[in-house]
Amino acid sequence: MKNPLLPRIAGLLAVLLLAPVMTFAATTATMPMILGIRIEFILFALTLIGVAIFHHKTMYVALTGLVLILIAKYIFMPEFSLLEHITGTPEKEGEWRILLNLLGLLLGFAILAKYFEESGVPDWLPKVLPDDWKGGLVLLFAVMVLSSFLDNIAAAMIGGTIAMVVYKGKVHMGFLAAIVAASNAGGAGSVVGDTTTTLMWIDGVNPLDVTHAFVASIAAFLIFGVIGALQQNKYHKIQKDASKKYKIDWGKLAIVLLILVCAIITNWALDFPAAGVWIAILIGNFIRKAPWHEIPKSIQGTIFLMALVTCASLMPVEELPAASWQTAFSLGFVSAVFDNIPLTKLCLEQGGYDWGVLAYTVGFGGSMIWFGSSAGVALSNMYPEAKSVVKYVKHGWHVAVAYIVGFFVMLGLVGWHPHTPHRKEHQQKLEMVNPPAAPVASDSIAVSN
Repeated sequence: MKNPLLPRIAGLLAVLLLAPVMTFAATTATMPMILGIRIEFILFALTLIGVAIFHHKTMYVALTGLVLILIAKYIFMPEFSLLEHITGTPEKEGEWRILLNLLGLLLGFAILAKYFEESGVPDWLPKVLPDDWKGGLVLLFAVMVLSSFLDNIAAAMIGGTIAMVVYKGKVHMGFLAAIVAASNAGGAGSVVGDTTTTLMWIDGVNPLDVTHAFVASIAAFLIFGVIGALQQNKYHKIQKDASKKYKIDWGKLAIVLLILVCAIITNWALDFPAAGVWIAILIGNFIRKAPWHEIPKSIQGTIFLMALVTCASLMPVEELPAASWQTAFSLGFVSAVFDNIPLTKLCLEQGGYDWGVLAYTVGFGGSMIWFGSSAGVALSNMYPEAKSVVKYVKHGWHVAVAYIVGFFVMLGLVGWHPHTPHRKEHQQKLEMVNPPAAPVASDSIAVSN
């Protein structure tokens, strides 16, 4: 019998988590407001609450929320154009790149995960992993290391695939939350490990200015990694079978490596890792037939995330509070329910942040709820039970604790060192090399006949 209190608890939990989002609601426009909050934010909040309560229908909830937000935009803002919002204008970049990358990565990495599962490596791993709680800890650490140079979606999918095999499909919800956290923790200090840090790099932030985020990530890992591994070990241990023979399919393993390498190259060269993923999949199809049947299994989760990201991009977040460690800390909770890409863009425009601190908060903060990061959504396609916000937060509570502890460990050891807005700094360097010409007084100009 279902507990009738669970939906109410989920709704209350969602409201509490949405509270920081409302602090960013714009208050100036033609859009109607309720209690000083623009109607788009209210519709977005209701969408997220619906996702929390109706976790078996998340795609339909997200699409319904998107349609209602668009209707409100078109009714009250006649100048709004969804086409321009997606494709962009000369003054503003559109959302097409982010959405197309999400589509390609989520579907592409579902194929990668199947290739990896069928390569035989996950079957061989129990032989080398410790068969107690330390085995889970090693697995989580491997996911964190992988995500420091791979896309966090790929790291989460590989970790989820290994867990599915070594634990015989019996994976604890707390361990799933730990896999998501590990994938986001590893990418926080690397400009090639997470979309937000890559965005900083492209915008001109020095890659070395985000590396101290690893201080917080390591501190957080010692909490969510240990607790998640203990939860999993109590739920179901790694099972070793010394008599079983293992055969590695080197062709499929080579395709996995090809996909990862191509994703890294196109991410660096084109800021479009999905292109490399699909180039490698098409090439790999000539070596081993691609598991195309994995795409239908991932399509609903992919549509859900794309709809949710589009909803978030439609929110009129036009400014942030003054840059400070308190603002950066609150952005971690906001990123658990709000797309961290527009948040990062706003922070880059504003400047004055400690980029390593911000990289940790907007990158790792999304781990606190399953739909707070693309890695969580990708993993939920493999483990549909993770789509329950109540269960995810209940069993993955250690991720939120780890976020807070990791943040203050970094703040205590490294401190808050806001960087000069990098665009102004770049302009100052240019002016030092090519100083502007001094203005000429008008009375010094000689005019000859």
